[in-house]
Amino acid sequence: MELQNDLLLRTARGEAVERPPVWLMRQAGRILPQYRALRARLSGFKELVETPHLAAEVTIQPVDELGVDAAIIFSDILVIPEAMGLTYEMVEKKGPRFPTTITSAADVNGLISGDEAAAQLPYVYEALRITKQELAGRVPLIGFAGAPWTIFSYMIEGQGSKTFSKAKKMLYAEPELSRRLLERITDTTIAYLQQKVEAGADLIQVFDSWAGILSPQQYRAFALPCLQRIASAITKVPVTLFSKGAWFALEDIAALDCQTIGLDWNILPDEARKRVGQDKVLQGNLDPCQLYAPPKEVRRATQAMLKSFGRKHIANLGHGVYPDTPLDGVRAFVDTVQAYQYDAEAS
Repeated sequence: MELQNDLLLRTARGEAVERPPVWLMRQAGRILPQYRALRARLSGFKELVETPHLAAEVTIQPVDELGVDAAIIFSDILVIPEAMGLTYEMVEKKGPRFPTTITSAADVNGLISGDEAAAQLPYVYEALRITKQELAGRVPLIGFAGAPWTIFSYMIEGQGSKTFSKAKKMLYAEPELSRRLLERITDTTIAYLQQKVEAGADLIQVFDSWAGILSPQQYRAFALPCLQRIASAITKVPVTLFSKGAWFALEDIAALDCQTIGLDWNILPDEARKRVGQDKVLQGNLDPCQLYAPPKEVRRATQAMLKSFGRKHIANLGHGVYPDTPLDGVRAFVDTVQAYQYDAEAS
């Protein structure tokens, strides 16, 4: 089906475009009243993730409500460890929790991986197919996964953490076991993302949410090889790598087989461009908290960001939109990007 709005894909491929495309990480969620109304009828977050027609519904909500230039399938990065055999719970207002964690070689050996694990997630692929059909070519559909290091962190730690010291301890104390687990997560992630592409994803984004807690040496030794394998394996659609906090690894990430690099708000656009070169597309990086400001200030900050990035840019936040963000701030951000024209950039 031909896309009516292919701005995101043309930008990701490095083609000339009239303006930057815009979407928001976590755009399908609690910022929208229709999402909150739907969630109130369900038993919890996982019911929504695991029910394809409902996941499709909330994926499309921000396209209807905000007019963003892309949809991103509603899911969770932790479906990967669950498919490998490590079940998690989503505790309301506290986040994910794994009743059982990985602590030994026997635990790693007991996991399934690769195609076998990816086959455990038919509800995700069905959600993609339904969403693709119901979008009817309005905008591209983004599929995503968590980066292996981020998934590893949850599988070892068992929950969110300020330090992920247990996960980092394993890297130092048992590097070979760590590599074996990362390899299995990577195998599963590749198979999973390839299935997502087959089900209709037009672009893939990999989230390395906990990249910034590693030292540069650890990141290069344990995280980057996994990202390289994933980026090289996804060949049919563009790939975006978003490594939050990994400002120290921008040159390394730029050397990988991705088309787009996501940026958090802790780096200036012109510095990022100098460090990654002219070939890559950059995505980001407005501070999510900027959207709490009055709409007039959001518009000003957004225009300044767009001017700083120039071309080869996908407008987004530097991380996911926060649940209590005012809808007026989100609208001001999206509308400002969509009113921006590159022809006027020099004036």
